[in-house]
Amino acid sequence: MSVNLEVSGAIARITLARPAALNAIDASVLDGLMVAMDALGDGVAAVVVTGEGEKAFAAGADIAAMAELKPIEAERFAARGQAVLHRLATLPMPVIAAVNGFALGGGCELAMACDLIFAGPKAKFGQPEVKLGVIPGFGGTQRLVRRVGWSNALDLCLTGRVIDAAEAKAMGLVSRVVDDVVLEATKTAEGMAGLGPVALRLCKRAIHEGADAALPVALAGERSLFGLCFATQDQREGMAAFLEKRPARFGGA
Repeated sequence: MSVNLEVSGAIARITLARPAALNAIDASVLDGLMVAMDALGDGVAAVVVTGEGEKAFAAGADIAAMAELKPIEAERFAARGQAVLHRLATLPMPVIAAVNGFALGGGCELAMACDLIFAGPKAKFGQPEVKLGVIPGFGGTQRLVRRVGWSNALDLCLTGRVIDAAEAKAMGLVSRVVDDVVLEATKTAEGMAGLGPVALRLCKRAIHEGADAALPVALAGERSLFGLCFATQDQREGMAAFLEKRPARFGGA
């Protein structure tokens, strides 16, 4: 299998499992990611995405598989990659990328489709496609702008340069730099699992839907979702627990 799914309690871990190829993304990985996402049950509160081994999260798309593509085939491959990453980006629960080693090209695009990116100290990020005579095709030109702004996105995409975890953190691409990235991502996911699951999903929805909207439209969406929280048992339980000075017991409804 090119992609493995493990579920422990309310936490799911999706692992790219092509370490000999530095977890390069080919059609089998895209298919495996979709199968893993299809298998996520309603009881999953948070997802960790990582790559097998210490050398790479995903070193990019599989160049050997792409080298002889015809233009229409290349466009279809990009469409498939974009569709899979859109599905990942729009999962209702929080998703954390745990990045060890290289996250280049399609690997960087995969990480950016997650809500948070945690990086190990030796992690490397970049969109080096111009060095191969092509451009990013799985959303890199668009998600990078939204993550780090025009100047940084142009810098990375037009030079193809690779940056370390510290620089990626400084420009806002990475959320945290930690020694044991999978452990930290899993602990954070477990912490999220103890929070109000409906509120987590609505908060993610508000941020994603508002990001590309005009501010008045985005604020209206936030108001609506805030009000929706008050139709849930989780809201009543959460506020009652606070007032009664006890841990909340959320049921996800």
